[in-house]
Amino acid sequence: MKKLFALAAIAAAAVGAHAQDFPAGKPVTLVVPFSAGGPTDRVARDLAESLQKTLGTTIIVDNTAGAGSSIGTAKVARANPDGYTLLLNHIGMSTMPALYRKLPFNVENDFEYLGMVNEVPMTLIGKPGLPANNYKELTTWINANKGKINLGNAGLGAASHLCGLLFQSALKIEMTPVPYKGTAPAIADLLGGQIDLLCDQTTNTTSQIEAKKVKAYAVTTSKRLTTPALKDLPTLDESGLKGFEVSIWHGVYAPKGTPAPVLKKINEAIRAAMKDPAFIKREEGLGAVITTDKRVEPAEHKKFVAAEIAKWGPIIKAAGVYAD
Repeated sequence: MKKLFALAAIAAAAVGAHAQDFPAGKPVTLVVPFSAGGPTDRVARDLAESLQKTLGTTIIVDNTAGAGSSIGTAKVARANPDGYTLLLNHIGMSTMPALYRKLPFNVENDFEYLGMVNEVPMTLIGKPGLPANNYKELTTWINANKGKINLGNAGLGAASHLCGLLFQSALKIEMTPVPYKGTAPAIADLLGGQIDLLCDQTTNTTSQIEAKKVKAYAVTTSKRLTTPALKDLPTLDESGLKGFEVSIWHGVYAPKGTPAPVLKKINEAIRAAMKDPAFIKREEGLGAVITTDKRVEPAEHKKFVAAEIAKWGPIIKAAGVYAD
């Protein structure tokens, strides 16, 4: 028995020493459960560049897309819990439990939470030929065209899908969902007039709004944005949908069981990124708001995601949308 305890102590000491040496010159893989070139991929690559400075090692961005981010997320849940495989995911971490009947992981129990990175506001936009020129006129048009309105989205569980669900829930009006395989084709059809409305991230819509290629009606934040192209847009809250607020946040995760010293080093690197002028400049260029509150800490990050799960679950279930 003493020998077993001694062996266990030696093993624990070895793990501790290994953790203290992390990352020991080895590359760290940051899994992005979406395709390259999208908003979350851009955030990941910006973050990777900053993390490399603090951790002193290469950060490899691995795009493992599919099934509303669940494939890439499952990959990290199964990974060796040593800190060398991390996940950057968005609001999907809080919506997957309601969207999918079966998941190969438990969002709240199978990951170590490492901190939130940013939040990306969203905008409600319409096709160029819509007769409504402001949000008040838009609501009049919506009420006059019940049952005829096509609301686009970038696919099940996408940011635009979630915003659309919340918008319909707030209005208590059902629209016809038109899912696409990504934001680009959705915006293309909006520009072409094949769909009527789209609610998507500023990272995808600001250039279209600035070029006046779409009708812009409102932002989904609690306060108006300061971005020049968006500063004159009202919030949905001030427009009459009281309490309407949704943004697409991003957080970092590690497999459950990753040693505490490793988690501490990674969190310190994330907090350093939140103060990195180069990272801040790149993110602001995407219309993102850097996390500066307590949610950059693991415990607050986990508490926030739990609250988001509670928020989105009833909305998704009431809409009757799910995937096997």
